[in-house]
Amino acid sequence: MRGDVNRPRHIAIIMDGNGRWAKKRGLPRTAGHAVGAETFRTIATHCKNIGIEYLTVFAFSTENWKRSDEEVATIMTLLEKYLLEAIDSMAENKIQLRFFGDLTPLSAKLRTLCQETQGISETYESELQVNICLNYGGRDEILNAVRACASDCLEGKIKPEEIDHECFTKHLYSADIPDPDLVIRPSGEVRVSNFLLWQSAYAEYFYTDTLWPDFTASELNHIINEFSKRQRRFGGI
Repeated sequence: MRGDVNRPRHIAIIMDGNGRWAKKRGLPRTAGHAVGAETFRTIATHCKNIGIEYLTVFAFSTENWKRSDEEVATIMTLLEKYLLEAIDSMAENKIQLRFFGDLTPLSAKLRTLCQETQGISETYESELQVNICLNYGGRDEILNAVRACASDCLEGKIKPEEIDHECFTKHLYSADIPDPDLVIRPSGEVRVSNFLLWQSAYAEYFYTDTLWPDFTASELNHIINEFSKRQRRFGGI
């Protein structure tokens, strides 16, 4: 698949359906998140192996704090476990990790782990950059970029009429990477859920009924093959 001309450079995934996966099996929602974390690991490795350059996943939204304390704690514990394991293997696996979102509400330990992980990532060349959206919301990201542009104007760095796409996007979390070509939402839900609202303006969307813990490399391959058949016009004819 590395040689496919129409292969996406950047894939984004809303990792949805963990709780429903567990409920269908009579298990607590937290069990679904544990299996979903392993699915993420499998899909990230597969993306690297087939030559995808960027993978962005929606791990925890700004709205997810409304969930039970137990579920939030489980998600954070799983993330901490993954980062501790990743720190020892990122360079060897040639996978770089970055975080999109406001990390301020996280525990000091988890914030430090995120910062350490990103710092290590900057020391080597990677084959895949994985962006983990954590305490992330698309609207908040856009508002933050607007405020940054307004601040630049007040400081005399730029005039309001000079604000363009390039000026705006440099204030987004994804400032230095290409927009996603392909956005995938498992679980049967058909909505964007405040995910990469600016960046996905011309992305191709794929929705699948598969719950995230059941999502496989084979299904990803199928979606990529379907993507390659689409004609992307970016607003043209």
